[in-house]
Amino acid sequence: MSAPIKTASFWHNFLGPAPDWYKGLILVFLAINPILAMISPFVAGWILVLQFIFTLAMALRCYPLQPGGLLALQAVVIGMTSPETIRAEVFNNFPVILLLMFMVAGIYFMKELLLFTFTKIILGIRSKSIISLLFCGVSAFLSAFLDALTVTAVIISVALGFYSVYHKVASGKQFSDEHEHSEDEGIGELHRDDLERFRAFLRNLLMHGAVGTALGGVCTTVGEPQNLLIANQVGWEFVEFFIRMAPVTMPVLVVGLTTCFLLEQIKRFGYGAQLPEPVRQILTEFDAEETRNRTDLDRARLVIQALAAIILVVALAFHWAEVGLIGLMVIVLQTALNGIVEEHRIGHAFEEALPFTALLVVFFGIVGVIEDQHLFAPVITYVLSLDVSDQPGIMYIANGLLSAISDNVFVATVYINEVVDAFNSGRIDREHMNTLAIAINTGTNIPSVATPNGQAAFLFLLTSSLAPLVRLSYGRMVMMALPYTVTMGLTGWFCVMYFF
Repeated sequence: MSAPIKTASFWHNFLGPAPDWYKGLILVFLAINPILAMISPFVAGWILVLQFIFTLAMALRCYPLQPGGLLALQAVVIGMTSPETIRAEVFNNFPVILLLMFMVAGIYFMKELLLFTFTKIILGIRSKSIISLLFCGVSAFLSAFLDALTVTAVIISVALGFYSVYHKVASGKQFSDEHEHSEDEGIGELHRDDLERFRAFLRNLLMHGAVGTALGGVCTTVGEPQNLLIANQVGWEFVEFFIRMAPVTMPVLVVGLTTCFLLEQIKRFGYGAQLPEPVRQILTEFDAEETRNRTDLDRARLVIQALAAIILVVALAFHWAEVGLIGLMVIVLQTALNGIVEEHRIGHAFEEALPFTALLVVFFGIVGVIEDQHLFAPVITYVLSLDVSDQPGIMYIANGLLSAISDNVFVATVYINEVVDAFNSGRIDREHMNTLAIAINTGTNIPSVATPNGQAAFLFLLTSSLAPLVRLSYGRMVMMALPYTVTMGLTGWFCVMYFF
């Protein structure tokens, strides 16, 4: 009797509440990978990448850290990558890790100000199309000067604030991230339909905002991590980078904003959801009650948060320090000046980002497999073997496709290094190197919106505590990003082909 009991206990504990078929599939992956690695490490590497993407797609049923982590650990054990390679990837991306550790926590301490500001905006503007354009446009503008993950953290904080207000009223109890909300516990039948429509409304704003981070992030050296890397490799300053990218990024920006507006008009691909009137009424009453009950102490907190926000924007725009260190500065200022000095109160701010930070390090393990097994090498060799006039367009497409299934920072790093090596060896001239650098930057930033793993900001949104609350799954994100992927991707490709 003991063996069956032990087996049952193991099966119950393994990946917890994940479906049995999913647990079995992960065990199958772990069983076949060593065999595939002995037959063909290259093929096994690509299969491992697809397996990891599958764990991301199942994020709402099982957080990807555990199954993805098992795959990454196995890759090290069977020799498909090494701890040294993963360590190098982690160190190369350490600014991103610092950002997640401290900047997201800094945004957490601004949630009162963010909820106050965006409540006024949403309640003051009745047109859903205008609100959507505002979310997309403001996200694009901020991402051009801040980091896309920072802007995404702001959007998540705002949406979570709205959801918590409605859930508290509809369920008659305090909203808490510590409880499971997938069953809509405490929500009455009269509120359930409103809740579903409110979720759809929030999904729309989240996706418009996330796409906006990509629209703005591609424009400047500070918009995305790979932008600065590319600029340093080819010797472009901030202004030169913006000007050289503008023939591609400005048309894409116009097309992206136009797509945002049209999606709200045609109401396809999951867009067009309106804010239900009962929810608007609840938010209006909440805002009125907050205004009536706001004390001098509350106003002082809002002022401190506003000053911290101004310092944050200025510090990031002028790049006073690494983004994560600026986030730590914001944490210190807000907690010190607002009297938040208890360790347990500060600790809550880090709960949202640290699981994703761990997942990102696991992701670097999969990137290590891509690097050590040279999975992208055939593509790079093929592109550089083409006619010079065909290379920019193919480079754009290749970067877009590979970024959509892996890490756009890694893809950009690999490609720009190959291009610079080709220039240094005399195979291409300076002007062609500049052209390929433009294709690499736009390719890794624009078509990569196709999947959540194509952009770190999208992956952060998918794995946030908000995603299951508003039913934003991997497949739904892909579907909602599809029209943007087509319109923006084709516009970027056409501009690369036409102007260069």
